Formats: sequence, C-alpha cells, structure tokens
Amino acid sequence: MWTVIYIAANRKLTLRLKGILDQEGIMVSLRPIGSSKVQDLGGYEILVPESEAEEANEIINNALTR
Repeated sequence: MWTVIYIAANRKLTLRLKGILDQEGIMVSLRPIGSSKVQDLGGYEILVPESEAEEANEIINNALTR
C-alpha cells in the first residue's frame, strides 16, 4: 500500500525530493493535487510504500533542513 509522506507546494520541489528519495533507493510515486492542467502549478503528493514511509520521512526532513 502506498502512503502519502509529503505534500510539496510545486513541481520543482516535488522533483527535488523525488530525486533524493530515488538516490536512497526508495520507490516513489507522485500524484498531482487538484485539477490544474498546468503541471508547474499546484501541489503534489509524494507517496512511498508503507513499509518505507518512516525512512522516507527522515530523508525528507534531513533534506529540507539543510
């Protein structure tokens, strides 16, 4: 089962966090929020497998506090 671990405000942040999680070997799925047809606008949910959620949260927290 996939779990939302973070809601990013924009596509740039979403892709940055996805890249960090990918480098750590975490599977990532992205889901746009809302009905905006313009991909650069609006937020995204970052999802990971439930079994990796705790580790992924730690990785994101560390990345955002640097």
